[in-house]
Amino acid sequence: MLNTALVIDDKRGIEIFRVLQQCPELAVVGVADLAADFSWLTEAERKSFFIAGDVDKVILLPGLNVVVNTAADPFTDGQRQQMLNGGIELVNAPPHGFTAALLRFKEQLLESRRLKGEFWAVLSSVQDAIEVVDSGGVVKYVNPAFTRVTGIPENKRVHRNIFEVSPQGALAQSLIQQKPVTGYRTRVGGSDVEVISNASPIIVDGEITGAVVVFQPVSDILKLMDQLKHSNTIIENLYAQIDQIAGSHWNFDDMVGKSKIFRATVELARKAARSDAPILLSGENGTGKNAFAHAIHNCSSRKRRPMILFDCSTLPESLQELALFGCEKGALPGVLHTRLGRVELANEGTLFIKEVNSLKAYLQEKLLLMLQERQFKRIGGDEPIPVDARFIVSANGAIKTEVLKGYFSEKLYRHLSLVEIALPPLRKRLEDLPVLVQEMLTRLNRKLNKRIAEVSPRALQEMAEYDWPGNLSELKNAMERSLAVADGSVIEYHHLAPYIGKNGARQSPQFEEIMPLDKIEQMMLKLALARYGESLEGKKKAAQALNISLATLYNKLKKYNDL
Repeated sequence: MLNTALVIDDKRGIEIFRVLQQCPELAVVGVADLAADFSWLTEAERKSFFIAGDVDKVILLPGLNVVVNTAADPFTDGQRQQMLNGGIELVNAPPHGFTAALLRFKEQLLESRRLKGEFWAVLSSVQDAIEVVDSGGVVKYVNPAFTRVTGIPENKRVHRNIFEVSPQGALAQSLIQQKPVTGYRTRVGGSDVEVISNASPIIVDGEITGAVVVFQPVSDILKLMDQLKHSNTIIENLYAQIDQIAGSHWNFDDMVGKSKIFRATVELARKAARSDAPILLSGENGTGKNAFAHAIHNCSSRKRRPMILFDCSTLPESLQELALFGCEKGALPGVLHTRLGRVELANEGTLFIKEVNSLKAYLQEKLLLMLQERQFKRIGGDEPIPVDARFIVSANGAIKTEVLKGYFSEKLYRHLSLVEIALPPLRKRLEDLPVLVQEMLTRLNRKLNKRIAEVSPRALQEMAEYDWPGNLSELKNAMERSLAVADGSVIEYHHLAPYIGKNGARQSPQFEEIMPLDKIEQMMLKLALARYGESLEGKKKAAQALNISLATLYNKLKKYNDL
């Protein structure tokens, strides 16, 4: 229902009045008859709405929505501005077709009121305080958040002039300066609440028709700053832990070796990478557990997320829990901000736990609980944090013995070894030695700026006879040291001698010693196969190097039980 007033000065206006009375969406609340002749009104009509002889009294009627004018421009500029500020619509009745025009206007006005109602509903739902004034500074609207923040009721603020109640505020300053005022810190007039305000003029058709201000209490801003500080703390944690992100430098295609045992191990790892099941990489030190962990991650569905490293063997027991699960601010002495653990950093990626059998017993149980429930709590925390990470762990070959002796949790072992990949030691894949040596030679030449072309047969034979307790790591170390001291284009045995043989399980035989010819023949056969491989092409090259036919090579291999 639209509250409507009518301005008339002749019989035509009276006819329009009768038409308005028939519109159910309109309620006539007042009539201004400029001729001051109200004889045409019935007694009941005179009592049912306000009547006056001038416009001023009618446009001040409370709750008025529409003024329908049938007279010849009876309004002054001040009266027009007063109606505009009050949100009153003015409709000038045309000489003809007024009824149709009025119906069209009614539909437009109802739609306008609907949109205005939705607009005020949006403003009322905003949590920031909002205050709106007209061009003269009269407060037209405050939202519920204004009352909540300031404690000032709506009826104590609306219709008051902002230059009286809050002359130093951002809203008054925006009207005075006729431009936006941002980041303005002051106290709200009529309240002791200190706020940060942003105000701006309301411009319609190039004219300032009012202004609006949005503000928040300084206390809320400080809370936001605390939250920002917390976010910065998380970022600092990420930077602090960035060195623990293990980049996926290895792929399975980079794995060097053609021996059956090694290729079978690689194929098993490829298959395991396709699932999210925990993987246990077991094997002696230096067998390549790091490289396999990288390759598994890089071949998994999580390859675009980080791989986080946690090396149990490099941390004292007192710091293992803090590093793995993180800590809430103040929960431990010296922890001045929340610290994220490796588990949290690995979310949606992979967590690689090295030497898991070095984890103390209490943390073994906590790790098992986390794997079972897929959630954990930081030290000092009450809220469980969900875990979505793929777990790869490595352990030396003694982990099964430690489980049997009760040093390592049997339940955790079973959970982590859903897929167990045992990496073969170098001594069980010596046929890969020549290609491994050549690959390391290429990389170390670049690293050390050397031009070593090859390893001498004597040196390669000694390497084949050595047990390599340090496996690939020891091989790389021996090669790097040998390159560093070599001054020619070939690594000779004397370059390698200080780093292999003396502490090995077997002593390398010396050719200067007298030994049976069949023993020397076996050594040469083994050396040739180690250098050229056991493929058909490799055996052809081995036979050529030994100056025998391929058939003779096969006969000798059979004689010595394929070595």
